Amino acid sequence: MFSSSILLQILACAIYNNWWPMLSALMYVLVPMPCLFFGGGSTQYPISREGGGWIDAAKFLTGASSVGSIAIPIILKHAHMIETGAMIIELVSFFIFVCTVLCFHQASLDDDW
Repeated sequence: MFSSSILLQILACAIYNNWWPMLSALMYVLVPMPCLFFGGGSTQYPISREGGGWIDAAKFLTGASSVGSIAIPIILKHAHMIETGAMIIELVSFFIFVCTVLCFHQASLDDDW
């Protein structure tokens, strides 16, 4: 699923001969960073109500970068920098990426190591 998300990301650029949509691929790298740095290594981190200043800041940054992943293709389309088809492909790519992350998270919760 992750590979198909990246493939759609590249196709959105290659089909329309415009590489501005790759800007949202940067967000794929930035989204998990707050969780990795401030999450404490727990798989329960995103859904826990416990925490402190750093954990709350990490949750905020994760949410803000997730919204940015959706907003970047829409803003680029509004600025007439990309075509409508590229925006749709980018959004489909993002939702496949989110489904991949959710499936991985669920599989790691069910793991009885």
